[in-house]
Amino acid sequence: MQATGTLSVRVYTSQAQIPLEGATVVVAAPGAEGKWKLLSLQNTDSSGRIQTVEIGAPEVGESTSPGGLTGEGGPFALCDVWAEQPGYAMLQVENVQIFPGVETVQNMELIPLPQGLCSLQQRDERDIPAQSL
Repeated sequence: MQATGTLSVRVYTSQAQIPLEGATVVVAAPGAEGKWKLLSLQNTDSSGRIQTVEIGAPEVGESTSPGGLTGEGGPFALCDVWAEQPGYAMLQVENVQIFPGVETVQNMELIPLPQGLCSLQQRDERDIPAQSL
């Protein structure tokens, strides 16, 4: 039986961390044959948050040493998170690590765009390197 971890996402703007209501948040995991598996598609609430997403993760016993996750070579599940709001640069965070029984919190700061640009013309990508256990 596969364990689960959870993912919480908070979307905001500026160093003052002003919440962005209505931002679209996509959570997806790498699937077979290079395709993506959609795990969640939500809009943020007035606090800039989405509902917690449950994501399959390796059993705790498989998370105690590298190589525990079948096919991925790591002791955690991986997913990518995209956040987008009109007037802001889209942000894509790659390789978010999900551990069994742990809530992962992903903060996403969206940067305002100059007038006339859309989020698809300018986006920010961040890759989270694997943790050395």
